[in-house]
Amino acid sequence: MIPARGYAAESSTSGLAPFAFERQEPQEHEVLIDILYCGICHADIHQSRNEYGGTFYPLIPGHEIIGRIKSVGKEVGRFKENDWVGVGYFINSCGHCSSCNEQEEQFCENGITLTQNGRLADGTITKGGYSNCIVVNENYVLRVPDNLATAGAAPLLCAGITTYSALRYNKVGTGHKVAILGLGGLGHMAVKFAVSFGADVSVLSSSPSKEQSAKALGAHHFIHTADEAELKAATGSFDYIIDTISAKHDCNRYLRLLKKDGTMVLLGVPPENQQFAVGLLTSRRRKITGSFIGGLKDTQEMLDYCAANNITSDVEVIAPYYINEAFERTLKGDLHYRFVVDMSKI
Repeated sequence: MIPARGYAAESSTSGLAPFAFERQEPQEHEVLIDILYCGICHADIHQSRNEYGGTFYPLIPGHEIIGRIKSVGKEVGRFKENDWVGVGYFINSCGHCSSCNEQEEQFCENGITLTQNGRLADGTITKGGYSNCIVVNENYVLRVPDNLATAGAAPLLCAGITTYSALRYNKVGTGHKVAILGLGGLGHMAVKFAVSFGADVSVLSSSPSKEQSAKALGAHHFIHTADEAELKAATGSFDYIIDTISAKHDCNRYLRLLKKDGTMVLLGVPPENQQFAVGLLTSRRRKITGSFIGGLKDTQEMLDYCAANNITSDVEVIAPYYINEAFERTLKGDLHYRFVVDMSKI
């Protein structure tokens, strides 16, 4: 066994605190990764507080992991010591269902094993990236290009692939008018990718102070959603609305902004269910769809695309002791898009 250090929630109300535990030694096809950076995702907060239900305690969150290979199992062929690598939302899938065969492992029909709060075949509960190391099967490890090996790459493993995959699947590009709803961790990555793909991009936000930030990211337009006149003027304007908001909100206010045959893509996962006015869909043949992270092939493609196009997440790097404060600031929207924990300081 390998002694390990992390930050864990002992209950839904405890907050996170230093936690000593053990990792298994790498098996034949596994690698041991020294974790350098781990991003903070809204899902980490919801799960640590059991807001989705089903949290196993003690919980070590974290699924936006950047690190270097420390050692490899004897049958590992894809990686070697000191390689820069990443680990995302899941660390296993069945490998033989139709989704896995189509390289969309995130939709595995037999269930993926989550990087945090997942259950391994032997019943062990997985512990995530708020720790100094992790052991993962090589097939679920991503190669991080050397020029991308920074703290800003960590959120690409969740916020990055979530937005990249949704935009690519919907073939967003030149000639499309796209609205990004929300300008947080997901939203700012959606802006960067949509602009890079050639779309005409608007940001929809309830905070007028975010207009300058949206334009700095490359957005072409900004709509203040608390201004009903601005919203009304945008009726029927967009081919796509990418909804990145993870807090409770009313999607019906924005459906009317879609053109005929327009599509709203849901990416944020609020703890509460949404309700939709069916007439807003049927009257213009509008569609609502969702997207969930991405498969391993798409995630590697996204990392390579980011390396080639100099795209990373805008982040604030923090020490582990600051995680609880970072959770609160994330919920308040008081951050520059994404917090990343410097796990070398644990």
